[in-house]
Amino acid sequence: MGDLQALGRAVKQAQYRHHRALDSALSTIGATLAQWDALCAMDRNPGATARALAEETFQSEQAFGTLATRMVARGLIERTPGRGRAIEHHLTEAGAQALAAGNRIADEVLADSFADLSAAERATLLNLLRRIGSHSSR
Repeated sequence: MGDLQALGRAVKQAQYRHHRALDSALSTIGATLAQWDALCAMDRNPGATARALAEETFQSEQAFGTLATRMVARGLIERTPGRGRAIEHHLTEAGAQALAAGNRIADEVLADSFADLSAAERATLLNLLRRIGSHSSR
């Protein structure tokens, strides 16, 4: 395996480990990683459409719509009419509380995961990942 393939696999392995740890820890508050991620996206983008939130959470519009329907049923979010045919998404009080609880859990899980890295190493890793994440395909 070449160095680039090993690097790609290492990134994927770290992401997979984070997803598993976060999903497991979030289940203690009755949430999934997908739900917490959606709550985070709505908190960052109040009133966003399903299309924008699907993109923000790396899902298809259909998958996000299914997730949002379940979250409405649980009272975590509400959908309201927006401009034209758009539907806006907002956190409810219960959603804001779930988000806060999820953020505390995520902070603990990620602090443990990155404990072997210094603050400078974490900053470097973040900058490098942001740089390659914003790099467009040629």
